[in-house]
Amino acid sequence: MSINQRKRAYLKGARAEWIAALYLQLKGYEILEKRFKTPMGEIDLLARKGKMLVAVEVKTRDTLEQASMAVTSLQKRRIEKALLFYLAGKTYSLDLRFDVVLLSPWKWPYHIQGAWIVQ
Repeated sequence: MSINQRKRAYLKGARAEWIAALYLQLKGYEILEKRFKTPMGEIDLLARKGKMLVAVEVKTRDTLEQASMAVTSLQKRRIEKALLFYLAGKTYSLDLRFDVVLLSPWKWPYHIQGAWIVQ
């Protein structure tokens, strides 16, 4: 992948995460972190609504179906480990949930609450 392709991919991802964050805020979520990086992986968005802490994976593709298929089991495990890393220094007690926001051109964002459960 060339530098220009990487830059375009980065900008596309940043734009998708900005749209997803705005969408979630309109739904009453407070965005706590964007692109939270850990040694285990990255969480696109960390949000809070009431007593729920939500790790959000954002996917953008040509169709919503392609976006939904892009969330792999390996990514899910990395996000779970990254969330544990985030929680390590926190003292508050919140319920946890893993959501996905799917994006495709000319479509409203599609928010899947509780997209997966930790096993």
